[in-house]
Amino acid sequence: MYSTPLLTVAFLVDVKMRLLLIEDYRPLQQSLTKGLREAGFAVDATADGKEGLWYATGNDYDLIILDLMLPGMDGLSLLRELRAKGRQSHVLILTAKDALEDRVKGLDLGADDYMVKPFAFEELLARVRALLRREYRVKNPCLKVEDLQIDLVRQRVRRGQDEIQLTPREYALLEYLAMRAGQTVSRTEIWEHVYEFNSEASSNVVDVYIGYLRKKIERLGEARLIHTARGRGYVLGAQS
Repeated sequence: MYSTPLLTVAFLVDVKMRLLLIEDYRPLQQSLTKGLREAGFAVDATADGKEGLWYATGNDYDLIILDLMLPGMDGLSLLRELRAKGRQSHVLILTAKDALEDRVKGLDLGADDYMVKPFAFEELLARVRALLRREYRVKNPCLKVEDLQIDLVRQRVRRGQDEIQLTPREYALLEYLAMRAGQTVSRTEIWEHVYEFNSEASSNVVDVYIGYLRKKIERLGEARLIHTARGRGYVLGAQS
């Protein structure tokens, strides 16, 4: 069994979606991990191709950012093996290899996007957000659930005419529920998608933050939007 990646942390973080970064150049790995976490994502990071494949096949990541030139196993071999095992996580290749044949091969092997170094971090973030919207079949960067509006780019929430102030952790939970609006989302799914590997999340933590969200988005006189599916999880949306 592989050890935990260097940059994985073992505590709750304020995040919205779970990413895996496979990049062997430590300064870039560290700066990307820091920037992505500051943008609200849970990030597990490793510098080794074989370890990256182990994490990618053993965990449910929303998106994988993949370098091609890696020790242990190169990125294209990792991608080929990942798809052969039936894993459907979105993959964004981030590499210095800019030849047309490299881009074509990466996309043909199952990558969803391809960026060449050097790059602008703002563009990387925009591409990550676009791929995550695609995962949940969301094209509009502003989600609407009844009279609740969530701006995915600015991370702002409104209900009717009122702006609602949420902590990063509250926002993370609300955004994930909104991506799955109308569906029952289990506590296990919430742990897997909004907390990092080895975090100490528990069902009690999820329940506590559901309570915080309800107090803020379901104020006195407003219709309930977060419903409990007893024994199964939570549903965001109007009750039928």
